[in-house]
Amino acid sequence: MKMAIGSDHAGFEYKEKIIDYLDREGHQVKDFGTDSTDPVDYPLFIYPVARAVASGEYERGVVLGGSGNGEAMVANRVPGIRCAFCNTVELARLAREHNDANLISLGQRIMPFGTALACLQVFLKTPFAGGRHRNRIELIDR
Repeated sequence: MKMAIGSDHAGFEYKEKIIDYLDREGHQVKDFGTDSTDPVDYPLFIYPVARAVASGEYERGVVLGGSGNGEAMVANRVPGIRCAFCNTVELARLAREHNDANLISLGQRIMPFGTALACLQVFLKTPFAGGRHRNRIELIDR
């Protein structure tokens, strides 16, 4: 799968570990930054990830920060993005199964890495269960 990933300084360490995991699993990964734990303005790194997924260049994406909330808010401003903030495996499963989420937002400061990785694994393997709700949303957007 082609994956886009980005973080601010507060999600940098998990981002690096997730990139390693995705590489080992055979995914193609584009890192949109940041490249250190030096403080940065998170929208500068999250918005490009969302745009890349929305354009269809990448199938799914991962955004990370301290809590993951701000990252999800920025990503969801991009038309065509359905970014789900997840801090449990169940939320990750439901985000894919019922909402067809194409981005997952994870918070480094609020969960251990094992939980973040488990959320990502479920996000990647869970299929969307059906299009009933998506069709209604597309009608509303017209």
